[in-house]
Parts: sequence; C-alpha cells; structure tokens
Amino acid sequence: MCITVFVWQAHPQYPFLLLLNRDEYHNRPTKPVAWWEGGEILGGKDEVAGGTWLACSRDGRVAFLTNVLELHTLPEAKSRGDLPIRYLESKKTPKEFAEGLVQEAHEYNGFNLVMVDLLSKTMIYISNRPKGEAVVVHEVHPGIHVLSNAKLDSPWPKAQRLELNFKQLMGTYGKGDIPVKDMVHKLMRDTVKADENELPHICSLEWEFNLSSIFVEVDTPLGRYGTRSTIALTVRATGKVSCYEVYLEGDMWKEQTADYLINKLK
Repeated sequence: MCITVFVWQAHPQYPFLLLLNRDEYHNRPTKPVAWWEGGEILGGKDEVAGGTWLACSRDGRVAFLTNVLELHTLPEAKSRGDLPIRYLESKKTPKEFAEGLVQEAHEYNGFNLVMVDLLSKTMIYISNRPKGEAVVVHEVHPGIHVLSNAKLDSPWPKAQRLELNFKQLMGTYGKGDIPVKDMVHKLMRDTVKADENELPHICSLEWEFNLSSIFVEVDTPLGRYGTRSTIALTVRATGKVSCYEVYLEGDMWKEQTADYLINKLK
C-alpha cells in the first residue's frame, strides 16, 4: 500500500512536485532509489518481483503506482511493479501506453498507475478497478491530487487529511522555494488513524484501521508492515529534477538525494 500527494502544473516554480509513502513488509528485499542499469531510469527497486513503485527518467518522464485495496487477489497475476518501468522504457506517450495497457489490465491485481511526460505537460491516470467495470483512462487536470489505495482523489480519510494538510502547508510557502525535507517531516510521518465508521469496509476492520494513517506501522504474523520509504520528487521549471528519499535500512532511517537535468531542457 502507498499514498501520494502531488501538485501538477499549478505552481510557478514547480511544474510537478510529489510526496509518496511506500508501505511494505519490512523484511521484503528492496533497493533504495538509485540509477538502474543503463543510467537512464532513477527509482527504487523491489528485489522480489523486480519492479518499482516510482521511477523517473532523464528524458522527462515519471511513473508511479499504488495497489488497490481488495479482499481477494490473484496469486498468478502479473507484477504491477513492472508497469512504471515498461512505460519509461517505451517510446509511447502516456496516453498511448495507457490505451495499450487496457487490453491486458485484467491480468493484474488492482492498480492505479500515473504516467507523466513533463516535456509535453501530459499526465495520464489508468486503473483496472473496480472489477467488472471498464478500465479507467483519463488525463489528470492541473491542481493538487491525492492517490492512495482506491481511485485517484477518492475521499478516504487519510487522503483527505493529507490533501488538506498539503494545501495548508503549500499556502505558507507561497510562490517561492519549497523546503521538501520540511514537508516530508510535517506531512508524511502522520500516524493519526481514521474513525472505524469512516473506513471503506473492504477487508477486516482491524487491518483497515491499521492502514488508515498516512504513516503506517503494524506488527503482523508475517513480520512488521508499514511505511519504509518516503520520496519527495520535485521538478523545477528549469528542468532540474530532485529526488529526495528517506528510507529504512534494517532498523536505521537513512536519507539521500539524487539530482539531474531533463535531457531536452539542458
């Protein structure tokens, strides 16, 4: 499970700014954000399935993914984490990739995928849930959006809380530089949980309650589960991309930053 809040084409200095928490079992092998082989794609890596939850490329493309919360999943389904990498490695526009994915979307468990092309100022969202309904593909309009484990901008309590706090904090920063480390600390470590009557009632109430905070931490029979990485991705109007990550390695929290310029804007 993950949650992300982002502002798209609605700030004078930052065409795109995103904060994302990745929730996963702490014992699942994972590599923090780094340049993948070939040096064109930057992102974290799930070492079990080989995919990612967020990645970006030197040619001005970004993709990020969340799972859809559902009671039953297919063990033989394709890995959703491959989708961001497939988009980044393709030569297709976000819309072309999404339209091609529609035909095979049923082969995956529930996902939300957002694809960005910064050069063409295009952002496309695709989801293959709810089951039995047509696959959703639409362009994301400028503004502030939140994505958790239902459809984009679904009014889940944690999503509404994050959106409200993000808007308030952005308001205090105004039109100038945004201190993303400050944002991560103030917004993405929030452990406030929702009231039980506000939960979506998809899985067990106990599980949903434990997942209802922005920052998740819960002990399970399979080991500790929760937020193990927070990424702040900023893209300036100059074409400078900065990826700041706070991540868990063993029992230690570490941080790192990777910067680069979008190729065609150099």
